[in-house]
Amino acid sequence: MLFFSYLMLDITLPFASFKRDVGFLMSKRHVWHHGYWRIAFYIHIFCSLPLIMAGTLQVIPAIRKRYLKLHRGLGRVYVYVILFLAAPSGFVLAIHANGGIWAQTSFTLLSVSWWVFTFLGWRAMKRGNESGHKAQMFRSYALTLSAIALRSYVFVIPAFWGINGKEMYVLVAWLSWVPNLLLVEAVLFFARRKRLRSGD
Repeated sequence: MLFFSYLMLDITLPFASFKRDVGFLMSKRHVWHHGYWRIAFYIHIFCSLPLIMAGTLQVIPAIRKRYLKLHRGLGRVYVYVILFLAAPSGFVLAIHANGGIWAQTSFTLLSVSWWVFTFLGWRAMKRGNESGHKAQMFRSYALTLSAIALRSYVFVIPAFWGINGKEMYVLVAWLSWVPNLLLVEAVLFFARRKRLRSGD
C-alpha cells in the first residue's frame, strides 16, 4: 500500500499546477471549458490519496481494535469525504468519461455504488450493527481501491495484450472495480459460512 500510495502521489502531484496540458487533461479539452467539470476533477483527484490511506488504516485489524478513537476519527473523515466530495465528483466525471457509453456506464455505477455502500456502512454503524458496518465498509474500500486498480491495469494490459485506445479504456473501466467487489463478496460469503458452521 505504501508503494501504491506513492504511485498515486506521483500521479496527482502534477495536477497541482492547475494547468490544462497535464497528462490525462490533454484528452479532456472538450469538457475543460465547463467550470463544474474542472471543480469535480480537482476535488476527485485530490481526495484519492487521503481516502486510500485512511481506508487502509481502517481495515487493518490491529489498528481497528487497539486504537478505537483513531478508527472512529478516520472513519468519519473517510465517510464524509466520500459522501460529500469524492463520490459526487466521481459521478460528474463518470458522465463525461472517455471511452463512450460503456465506460461512462461503468464509472457511473462505480460512483453510485461507492456512495451507497459507504452510506449503508455509516448507517449500520449508527444503528449498532457491527457486522453490517464491516461488510458495507469493506465493499466501500474495495471500490476506493479502484483508483489504484485502474492505473495498474493501464500500465499492465498494453504489455501483455495488444489493445489500446477506446477498447482498452472500456475494459479497464470495468476491471478497475468489478473484480475488487467480487473478491470482497467471496470473502464475506465464506466468512458467513464459517460463522454459521461454528455456530452449529
